[in-house]
Amino acid sequence: MQRRRGLIQGIQWAMVGFYVVLVVLPACLPLPPAGASIVDNLTLFAQFVFWGLWWPLVIAATMLLGRVWCGVFCPEGALTEWASRHGRGGTIPRWVRWRGWPTLAFIATTVYGQLISVYDYPQATLLILGGSTLAAMLVGYLYGQGKRVWCRYLCPVSGVFALLAKVAPLHFRADEVAWRRHQGAVPRVDCGPLLNLRHLDSASACHSCGRCSGHRGAIELAIRSPNAEILGPARPGDETSAGLLVFGLLGVAVGAFQWSLSSAFVTTKQAAAEWLVAHDHYALLADNAPWWLLTHQPAASDVFSWLDGVAILAYIGGYALLVGGLVWLALGAAVRVLGDGVITRHRLAMALVPLAGAGLVLGLSMTTANHLRAEGVPLVGLGPLRALVLGGAACWSLVLGTRLLAGAAAGAARRAVALTCYSLPVALMSVIWVWMLFGV
Repeated sequence: MQRRRGLIQGIQWAMVGFYVVLVVLPACLPLPPAGASIVDNLTLFAQFVFWGLWWPLVIAATMLLGRVWCGVFCPEGALTEWASRHGRGGTIPRWVRWRGWPTLAFIATTVYGQLISVYDYPQATLLILGGSTLAAMLVGYLYGQGKRVWCRYLCPVSGVFALLAKVAPLHFRADEVAWRRHQGAVPRVDCGPLLNLRHLDSASACHSCGRCSGHRGAIELAIRSPNAEILGPARPGDETSAGLLVFGLLGVAVGAFQWSLSSAFVTTKQAAAEWLVAHDHYALLADNAPWWLLTHQPAASDVFSWLDGVAILAYIGGYALLVGGLVWLALGAAVRVLGDGVITRHRLAMALVPLAGAGLVLGLSMTTANHLRAEGVPLVGLGPLRALVLGGAACWSLVLGTRLLAGAAAGAARRAVALTCYSLPVALMSVIWVWMLFGV
């Protein structure tokens, strides 16, 4: 990878072109006519490829290969680095380095995407993805010098990728002994995400671009146990990552996948509409919001009222607080029962990464299945495959939690009770996904 930088840059710019075709061009075309297919309509093809294939595969690849998507393929990363190389090279301000930005940005873009139906309409996709890309290029122009400041601190999916990469068996690592032993001058490494390469021992922030491979004879691409980082010592930033995992991936993201399937959502919204009519309050029933604020596609008979918007916000927010809160309390109870001060709630939360990652893949793949069904493709074996992914992820998270708790300095009885508390979130999320995928 280090010797083929030209090839990798070519791949990155090819991905930029592919990105333009999938995101920009469909937004300039009319909505697909009745009877259109993914094989004869660019808009439907782009929706299927981008949301049905691209993103599920990116999530799965991150869990297997680390953040190689970020370092080799991501068009937004390539563009922000290009802008940075030609920018003013300003010092990165303190506010940019705030660790909460990835969590806030992920939650905001996820919720906003639901309000404007980002999976269904190319204009909505362009607004969110194109807006993110323009922001990335602006940040690249303003700060750093040929670096990926946006990717390190502000990208809406950076925190998600950092979590998923924790279980990747493939990673770059630094050997401290070899680093100290190396003599003589060495060329400078152009590390895009601004990492401390000497202490590179985590796949979370590394973009796996290969630029540092062989540096000082100490950095190499290696295979490790996918459990190694989760079972290893606590790391800086685990507190923020745990919040994103519990309230973002297990809360907001699942709520976003779920609201359109929920009969409770429909029933509650209808009851609210009847109450508004009975009391002569009609403002929330109007459907005059602009398309960039709430879904407004009359040609597709898809128009959200202000009440729809409020109901979606309430559902996703309430779901995230309820489910995320229950998970948070269960993790806290497990830690409190142990009482050893070594296993913290934030560290124990990391054991739920496999289940959270599987949830993202399963949720995004619902779009894949919907497109294929519309094309008349028989989805033989889809149910068993989904059950295998969900069951495997749940078992993996249980194994990780069990091994973490087994290392606590507490008696067997306390560890058993703590494991029971930890198992509750795994069971809860499994039941939620079984209902969403199989309706039982």
